[in-house]
Amino acid sequence: MKKPKTTREYIEDQVATLVKSPECGTTHYNLAIGLIKEQKWDEAAEELMAAVNECPTLGEAYVALGGIHLHRGDLDACIHLNQRAIAVRPKFAQPYGNLGFAYVQRGDPETAIGFLEKAVSINPEFIQAHTTLASAYYMQGRLDECIAAANKALELEPTFAVAHNNLALAYFEKGAYQEAVEHCDKAMSHGFEVEPRFLKELEPYR
Repeated sequence: MKKPKTTREYIEDQVATLVKSPECGTTHYNLAIGLIKEQKWDEAAEELMAAVNECPTLGEAYVALGGIHLHRGDLDACIHLNQRAIAVRPKFAQPYGNLGFAYVQRGDPETAIGFLEKAVSINPEFIQAHTTLASAYYMQGRLDECIAAANKALELEPTFAVAHNNLALAYFEKGAYQEAVEHCDKAMSHGFEVEPRFLKELEPYR
């Protein structure tokens, strides 16, 4: 059985391919993905720019570039690049989901919800979008819709910790304290760091 390639071997393969065909946008994109895995953000960003210069309709490259800017905390650039992704590929769910996440980070759930509802209408199995939608609904006090969106995420992936945390918060607000404790524990068991103040609020109900 052939041994799977390491990230470094994958990167070297893409570099070798680019020597032969430097105008291939997809290869620049593939190289960038390898560099992102190695957390070489600046080099990856350069390759992604090369990818969209060679292939302006490569929506995935705009999304990946937006992800690098999100990692750096630049929400404006992240939003701009995901909007460009939508402009070239309007039926691509990922940029709508990313825009929703960025607007949640900005504290603007109303704008976020429009993008997130679009994301899950295009791809009903987009777990992160369902979960971010739950967060946005929670921010607006729409608790039943928060619970429905979080449960949809858990139907797709029962161990998705952020969705359990969303449910814990929403159930607590509704006064369903046992359910809140149960989902809080599940969130932590799947690796989520629950807000310490929330844990303290749950203590009397354990």
